[in-house]
Amino acid sequence: MEINTLIERINELSRKQRSVGLEEWEREEQEALRQEYLGFIRGQVHATLGQVKGTNS
Repeated sequence: MEINTLIERINELSRKQRSVGLEEWEREEQEALRQEYLGFIRGQVHATLGQVKGTNS
């Protein structure tokens, strides 16, 4: 899933949770989407840190 679409769905479920609550399947979807998002962020951080080169002082 594209990251922007993922974020939109996470936000949509979050708004619904605050207003009327979520059904069990929606809570499960929300958790799965959050885990996918965190995996994406971790991958980005890992890739960025992999490009950092240290220097000896």
